[in-house]
Amino acid sequence: MSTRAVLEVIALGAEDAVAAQAGGADRLEVVTDMAADGLTPPVEAFAAIRAAVDIDLRVMLRLADGFAAGEVSRLVRVASELRSAGADQFVLGFLDPDGGLDLDAVEGVVAELDGCAWTFHRALDRAADRDALRKQLADLPGLDTYLTAGSPDGVDDGLPTLLREAGRRGEPGYEQRVLVGGGLRLDHVPTLLAAGVDAFHIGGAARPGGWRHPVSAAAVARWRSALDGT
Repeated sequence: MSTRAVLEVIALGAEDAVAAQAGGADRLEVVTDMAADGLTPPVEAFAAIRAAVDIDLRVMLRLADGFAAGEVSRLVRVASELRSAGADQFVLGFLDPDGGLDLDAVEGVVAELDGCAWTFHRALDRAADRDALRKQLADLPGLDTYLTAGSPDGVDDGLPTLLREAGRRGEPGYEQRVLVGGGLRLDHVPTLLAAGVDAFHIGGAARPGGWRHPVSAAAVARWRSALDGT
């Protein structure tokens, strides 16, 4: 069985997707509007990416900046439309105004996903109690990944938390894979790999020219090489 670390790259369109796959990405997070830190893409954008590449796609379910769910019925409708277009993996996560898990919203959306795999995103890093949130989510169907930097301020600040949580893998609430992203740099990788972290998420790091420019296959390949130790 392969032990290759997972490399997930943010894709805004088909050009990004093709470059990311060429560089060695295993999976794409499909979003729009990075000025709002990534929102749900139009169905047409997802379909174009799906037609362009054959690696896994995780589609963001987030309708506005911030971590409030907003109108859950709209989220459910959008999720249904994306599933009808072929989406089978998703990214989501909702908090209440006090930083607690909005479990009703999450459960409402997850019910529409009907067992599809999904990631709870960096809302975890804004939660009032990370441990409590993970335990509340532990039994929800399809949840297999947490995207986290360990801190709202990024991996530099959150590294101790990431290492501590990696050491708890397998405990109740900690069975899911940790996908590290948010201010992640190549120099963080050796420490994280040594701790057993096996999934990495990049966005800006795949775009040396900034968010106005597409993903660089060469930049992704540098990450692939670092994760593979080559």
